[in-house]
Amino acid sequence: MAVAEKHPHLPAIERDWAVRLRANSALMRQIHAAVNGPFHLVHPATFASNLCAFQRVLTEQRVNGDVYYGKKANKASCWLSEVARMEGCVDVASVPEFVHSLANGIRGDQIGITGAAKSERLLWLAARHGALVAIDALDELERAIRIAADGERINILLRVLPPKAPNSRFGLNQQELEHALKRCLEACELVAMKGFSFHLDGYAVAPRAALAHQLIDTIDAARVLGLTANTLSIGGGFACAYVTEDDWQRFNAAYSPELFHADKQFAGFYPYYQAPTGAAMLREILMTPGPEQTTLAARLNQHRIRLLLEPGRALLDGAGMSVFPVQGYKHHHGCDHGIVTVNGLSMSLSEQWKNSEFLPDPLLLQCGAERDQIPTRAAIGGASCMEYDVLSWRKIPFAAPPRHGDLILYPNTAGYQMDKNESEFHQLPLPPKVVVREREGDTLWSLDQ
Repeated sequence: MAVAEKHPHLPAIERDWAVRLRANSALMRQIHAAVNGPFHLVHPATFASNLCAFQRVLTEQRVNGDVYYGKKANKASCWLSEVARMEGCVDVASVPEFVHSLANGIRGDQIGITGAAKSERLLWLAARHGALVAIDALDELERAIRIAADGERINILLRVLPPKAPNSRFGLNQQELEHALKRCLEACELVAMKGFSFHLDGYAVAPRAALAHQLIDTIDAARVLGLTANTLSIGGGFACAYVTEDDWQRFNAAYSPELFHADKQFAGFYPYYQAPTGAAMLREILMTPGPEQTTLAARLNQHRIRLLLEPGRALLDGAGMSVFPVQGYKHHHGCDHGIVTVNGLSMSLSEQWKNSEFLPDPLLLQCGAERDQIPTRAAIGGASCMEYDVLSWRKIPFAAPPRHGDLILYPNTAGYQMDKNESEFHQLPLPPKVVVREREGDTLWSLDQ
């Protein structure tokens, strides 16, 4: 018991498909044999369920709105097919992301464009296909007007600098907003100013609801000027819970550098337990009262405002896992832990590249002949020659020492982990994404195209 308290487990919350799949060791070994390296498993049905939950909240609250999948969270094509099937939308920030979305059945008017200082080509594609552009700066607005003058009218939102984040490099302050509104009126035949957008760091409900209530009044003021503003985007930052509250509290109570190889210290961690999460967080935002204690949902309806939101991570919650074959294991004499080396790189687990750690426990799938089950703790390193190429600095508890031929599974990695920082360092190929579908009792898999 004392050892368990000193080195607490942090088991991940897993969806049923993931539990079933990792229990099917024969299938996991089959996929590994076909891929011959690390791979990511992705589950479109879970993504679809998450998207449906967000859409259902909008319907329940009688709010006219759209859910945009923040594409930067994961590059796989299979998510886009689900978005197209469910009449969702996609948020992009580059020409390749725009083209990839179109190629997977997303219509131009279902694409939103965010990010700083969009390229000329991206603004032209937006005008050409009727996409919605979040304008981030006055010079970008002028470029959009110029591009529209040579082609189609362009649909825009004006991105607002959050009042409590005055040093953010994104968004227009009050003086810039006033100038932008004036230019939108002057160029109304070229620019359709649809409304406003914002994005807040963190995962709190109250600040999002408060700024949304404030911007309803800003939309009304824009209408008085003569603009047909009818849209408000509240951006992303919808929370996920990777572990239970009790496990998260237990880990934080025991946290010290001693839990990690080489007494590694970190700038901070993602809050792996949070509440509310996902669609439940959206419901709380919409139920938050504003002026005269009227909920945000009611005010959006009263003012005939369309709500947009851009979950990325929350739509991918539970929809993937990453698998790394074990290449070797060593345990220096006198150490309280070993070191596992896997086939793969820490670039495929992006949290490590922010001076942080992906904390939910990875799992060991033992392959080959039986071995003595001797409880072991080990850090997990990548296959490169770099000292800092480490997937888990934490001394992970395993039921037995890992060995060559085993598989290590990292749960719930679809959101911002799999491919955000991936690299072909050492000329190693990127891990493929393996799409998993369950039909009539069978588990089918294919490579994401």
